[in-house]
Amino acid sequence: MKRSLSFLVWIRRTLGVALIIGVVIAILHSQKPVVLTASAALVDEGPLPDLGGAIGWLNSVPLERKSLQGKVVLVDFWTYTCINSLRPLPYVKSWAAQYKDAGLVVIGVHTPEFSFEKERVNVENAVRNLKVSYPVAIDSNYGIWRAFHNEYWPAQYLIDGKGRIRYHHFGEDDYGEIERVIQKLLQENGATGVDKGLARVSPDGIEAAPSRDIQSPETYIGYRQAEHFASPGGFAKDSRKTYSPPARPALNQWGLSGSWKVGEESAVPQTPSGKIVFRFHARDLHLVLAPANDGKPVRFKMTLDGIAPGENCGADSAPDGTGEVREPRLYQLIRQKGQIKDRTFEIQFLDSGVHALDFTFG
Repeated sequence: MKRSLSFLVWIRRTLGVALIIGVVIAILHSQKPVVLTASAALVDEGPLPDLGGAIGWLNSVPLERKSLQGKVVLVDFWTYTCINSLRPLPYVKSWAAQYKDAGLVVIGVHTPEFSFEKERVNVENAVRNLKVSYPVAIDSNYGIWRAFHNEYWPAQYLIDGKGRIRYHHFGEDDYGEIERVIQKLLQENGATGVDKGLARVSPDGIEAAPSRDIQSPETYIGYRQAEHFASPGGFAKDSRKTYSPPARPALNQWGLSGSWKVGEESAVPQTPSGKIVFRFHARDLHLVLAPANDGKPVRFKMTLDGIAPGENCGADSAPDGTGEVREPRLYQLIRQKGQIKDRTFEIQFLDSGVHALDFTFG
């Protein structure tokens, strides 16, 4: 789960890094409703906000509160490069199909984190490639996000047949609890024959559940949110600089090699052969990448502890470490098959112009 940038900046400025975890836990505990049990009453959190802030809709005509009256609605806030948003998708898609005839309407609200996620064509491609068939509101201006006072990717809100928000959930997991709430609200709404069983979902690929041994945090590459950057001399913001990689990076340190221009959101190699080095500890390593501004694919080659990844390659790389960046999205570059331990990842871009934005792990 990730929270919006404005919150993270405020918390760092006000309290310092040492208190971030404690503050986030306290806020989550204060906002999350009581865990659902067989006899628990769901709370009324107010009316379904207006959905008019969407700049467009996919898979549907524009939906609004009036047309949704009498339906149980699941609103899922997500963004297509966020690994935390992608892992719940198999469950959300399953619920949309399983409970449609009982009166459930699932709405995906795509609220972007990165600038290229605001472009309709990129959202359309992601929705098609991810096989999302339920309605998706394109919330590039954060209109629906603000109407819900939402701050998380992913976030799920459940609305009853009377148009009242009765439950919310932030982050991954708790899929069984969410589905039980769906069943309960459908029954309250008069649906009969609702299956009491839970969806059997076995996600694989990039949507698979994370491992239990992740010691590396999400790490942004643009200087606005970058942490643990270890190349000598630090960043030259918004200007070209030749970087050297850290000689012996500690766990979660990373660096650049070659000529790069580092902006607020991304870093772009200015010549072929630019490299990124990252010392990490996780089963999976993902990297948000976008091709050059002219749209041409960018080739890459990567290593794990100095050699080709072999069977530890990800869905978007070959065993010899090669691959291409053809569209702006999250790329799974490493999925380890053996023991999880501290490893050094290195990726070299064989063409200039790629935009490197964000590491995530699983």
